[in-house]
Amino acid sequence: MSSPPLPPPVPGESAGRRPFLVLAICCAAIAVVVMDISIVNVALPAIRRDLHASVPDLQWTVDAYTLVLAGFLVLAGSTADRVGRRRVFQAGLAAFGVGSLLCGLAPSVGWLTAARALQAAGGTMLNPVAMAIIANTFTVPAERARAIGVFGSVSGLSLALGPILGGALVDAFGWRSVFWVNVPVVAAAIVAAALFVPESRAARARRFDPVGQILVVVVLGAVVYAIIESRWLGWTSPVILGLLAVAALGVLGVLAYEPRRADPLLELRLFRSVPFSAAIVMAVFALCGFGAFLFVTTQYLQEVRGMSALGAGLCLLPVGLLVVALSPRAGRWVGTRGPRQPLVVSGAALALGGGAQLWVGPATALPAVLAGYLLFGVFLGAVNPPITNTAVSAMPRSMAGVAASLASAGRQTGTTLGVAIAGTVAGTSLTGGATAYTGAVRGVWWMALGLGAGIVALALLSTGRRAQDTAARAAALFAVEETGAAARVRP
Repeated sequence: MSSPPLPPPVPGESAGRRPFLVLAICCAAIAVVVMDISIVNVALPAIRRDLHASVPDLQWTVDAYTLVLAGFLVLAGSTADRVGRRRVFQAGLAAFGVGSLLCGLAPSVGWLTAARALQAAGGTMLNPVAMAIIANTFTVPAERARAIGVFGSVSGLSLALGPILGGALVDAFGWRSVFWVNVPVVAAAIVAAALFVPESRAARARRFDPVGQILVVVVLGAVVYAIIESRWLGWTSPVILGLLAVAALGVLGVLAYEPRRADPLLELRLFRSVPFSAAIVMAVFALCGFGAFLFVTTQYLQEVRGMSALGAGLCLLPVGLLVVALSPRAGRWVGTRGPRQPLVVSGAALALGGGAQLWVGPATALPAVLAGYLLFGVFLGAVNPPITNTAVSAMPRSMAGVAASLASAGRQTGTTLGVAIAGTVAGTSLTGGATAYTGAVRGVWWMALGLGAGIVALALLSTGRRAQDTAARAAALFAVEETGAAARVRP
């Protein structure tokens, strides 16, 4: 699918400067979206005290954001292709800004959760759409690769700076300031987008799939709600059993309905490729582990060890710096040697990190605690480039965007599940101080260890010759359809 030609430069603006202004605007947008994942975790103890929130309330404060991101990422990308990427990008910025403002004004946890969902609705229109805008603006392959590299580095840097900026804001101005800081950034980005971002659409946009969208949201929402509330209601309660039944029926509905669509929300035939299927599962595993780590660690440092929000943020700085340092190298490693080695390294680091945390308690020496955190930095820095590469490799251009969107949705799903499971397993062990800290938290670290081992196993499985053959067959299937469709529309 060829990209439409770029419009002429804005009068008074040189053609050489304009693409980099577009890149800067897209980077600003992704910075606030990604930063809001980590910045809010540092603010959770302050939110708990001010709004008298329970552990499930804190879980929903994080999961309302990531759940909406996971459920609507694919829809936002296809909508932008249809109605205009700049238009959807600006709408996303506006929704994110209004949601941030309402988060800062929330009088209760319920209002905060609702505002977080509105924030995320805007965020879904920023991540995939910003990537599409960059790809459409930088038409020379080498320049496009560099621009995407910068975009990815800003995402990693935002994750690194989130805990530090959040800690500083919470200590100086209170937890509400971590949301208000987004508003001027978003306002400036909206104006800049109107001035400098060219409008573009796909030559052929995928059609809206309302039934598939509803089924996806129902499945994710039911599973997450069941996990979060199971600690208090019990796994055998009618509510939890009913939610699990609804999720199972939703999965059956997806399997029965989506293959019948010409443009399904979930292109299930992609899963005929073992590397693609493994990439999605590894994305869920990876971010499930990291989401649990971030949720537990920010509360452990503040509630159990008594550190300030800024102190907790500084303790997580090495994690973010390793992500920034290792992600570009992992990308180059994937390009020259393939994804197997970075995936094995990242899975092993996650498993070792989880194993190291099994020995951490309220009185563990801080240098030993921080040394364990470094393993999580190595894990996250090495895992994302090979997952994205594995998801889209060997796919024809027409399916690369869908495959990448599903990988992103897998990451957000993993984060959502990680927070839900971590809060349910740890319970009140993290909110009652050092005296209430119990071995229940170790269940979270055993989960991280198992997820890391799973990534290693999937890395070895998905990079073998037989697995690559399944990817080639799946790609050939879509290539034949793409060629046939082009022949039908040719005069």
